Amino acid sequence: MSGTGCDIVALKAINVARSQQSRFYSKIITDVEKSFYDKALSAIMPLEHFVWLAWSVKESVYKFLQRGKPDLVFSPSKMVIQQLKVPASASSLTGGRGFDSDTVYKGLVMFDGRQFHSASVITGDFIFSAVNDSDDFTGIHWAVKKIGSSEPDVQSAEVRRLISGTLPDLFPRQDLRIEKSPHGYPFVSSGDKELPVIVSFAHHDHWIAYSFVLNN
Repeated sequence: MSGTGCDIVALKAINVARSQQSRFYSKIITDVEKSFYDKALSAIMPLEHFVWLAWSVKESVYKFLQRGKPDLVFSPSKMVIQQLKVPASASSLTGGRGFDSDTVYKGLVMFDGRQFHSASVITGDFIFSAVNDSDDFTGIHWAVKKIGSSEPDVQSAEVRRLISGTLPDLFPRQDLRIEKSPHGYPFVSSGDKELPVIVSFAHHDHWIAYSFVLNN
């Protein structure tokens, strides 16, 4: 496991009609993915949910790669979801370590010759996705929370406050700081050194989320 990336979509903030238009969703999903949806998923979820599920997964892949490729351009149509396993039941969890395979959508994504695995939680309020470069998510810490404001400054402060409730347990007696790299991704430091934690933040409307993994 070498990293993580996550994304969240607030379902009550999306434009449903626009999301169902081919000229919009064709920028996010490929013809192959649309065909897969029509054959296997149309009876399970509305098209707009699939479109934004694909967006959240692909955005998560982009965040995973951005740390090592800061000049990478987000091109969702070049990322292809090849598999998507539907859960047996809905998830009621909003955080933890790892995912219950029976309650999350498990995906397999290909991009630029690399394979990524995704885990997505879908509720009536949001779609949250996290990706990994293996199908073992036991090392991924994550959390989702609803906040009272959709202002960017508040979102940023609240997601840092949310993760700050977990990190001190893993790095006791250290003065932890969450900083932003010149390329935009967050990292955790203590004193004058960066800690071996790979962090990803996400926010949309009144929802915030994070995922992180210890890179020992």
